[in-house]
Amino acid sequence: MDLLNTLVDKGLRRELPTREEALAVLATSDDDLLEVVAAAGKVRRQWFGRRVKLNYLVNLKSGLCPEDCSYCSQRLGSKAEILKYTWLKPDEASKAAAAGVAGGAKRVCLVASGRGPTDRDVDRVSETIEAIKERHEGVEVCACLGLLSDGQADRLRSAGADAYNHNLNTSEGTYGDITTTHTYADRVETVQQAQAAGLSACSGLIAGMGESDADLVDVVFSLRELDPDSVPVNFLIPFEGTPLAKEWNLTPQRCLRILAMVRFLCPDVEVRLAGGREVHLRSMQPLALHLVNSIFLGDYLTSEGQAGQADLDMIADAGFEVEGAGTTTLPAHRAQAGGGCGSHDGGCAPCGDAPTEAASEPSEIPAARTDLVAVRRRGAGTDLAPNA
Repeated sequence: MDLLNTLVDKGLRRELPTREEALAVLATSDDDLLEVVAAAGKVRRQWFGRRVKLNYLVNLKSGLCPEDCSYCSQRLGSKAEILKYTWLKPDEASKAAAAGVAGGAKRVCLVASGRGPTDRDVDRVSETIEAIKERHEGVEVCACLGLLSDGQADRLRSAGADAYNHNLNTSEGTYGDITTTHTYADRVETVQQAQAAGLSACSGLIAGMGESDADLVDVVFSLRELDPDSVPVNFLIPFEGTPLAKEWNLTPQRCLRILAMVRFLCPDVEVRLAGGREVHLRSMQPLALHLVNSIFLGDYLTSEGQAGQADLDMIADAGFEVEGAGTTTLPAHRAQAGGGCGSHDGGCAPCGDAPTEAASEPSEIPAARTDLVAVRRRGAGTDLAPNA
């Protein structure tokens, strides 16, 4: 297929595809799916070999969020029956993180619900980071605390944080349909504050919220311009009790096409398969390893993932290997430059004109698999052992 040959060539040169090419990936048929995965897999292997980075989530504070993000089980007015608790103490969070590190996680992601941290919250998280680093020398720590105020990113960096996560989630044009209590620009500004403080930026998207192909391409082009080091791709988990509970729009095949599109647009970036993989990819998860080079181990913030040992078995059975603590995740040209999307001309290509919608025969959407959405009842905030 000429399209895939072109995209592989561009990916190996770190050259940005056009919007039309990105849309064409999403419009490919199920009959061509394995060719798409194989092509994107060549790009993935060029920059990351067969390594898979493991990340582990610790939910520092669960539920009771004042923001109205429609996709979130922790949102204002959510009726989802999730765990709700206030801040974990630093020793509790460090103990939770230890389970993930023992399971092979190279990065610990510290997440707290809320619009953004107070200065006292930053103090709490700083103490937690120090406790984790003292216990696990060399482990990466990423904070995800919402919108940052002036100086807070610098304080987190001084405390030992390596990265900061704040996702764009969807396109700028549709963001107001998903959230009204803050803006798309607010999110962009927080990622930029993290970068200015010297933190590695982590920013990604959520697919499956009813968006169009053009919306998906828009948000990935925006991410490419924003220049994060890692791009998590989440697939909506439609929690009962949230506004998007009925949005079951994804098939395993569509998920793989989305991941391939992200890989072609971000060839040398850490692309992370994040929330919802068990729900939407199901038995086709191993194919996604040919597209992504990073996954979360075990459970998520408010939902349960598959058993940590099952993740490790899946990686080994698919012919991949867990990335060791002594290995630098990013390719040398990115690591030496301090991150960035690394386009061949030294910067991110401009976004250009708005895309036109590609014609596509949608795959038949199967019945909603509500049986696969399991609310987290173990790990942080409970007396039960975590899944790692």
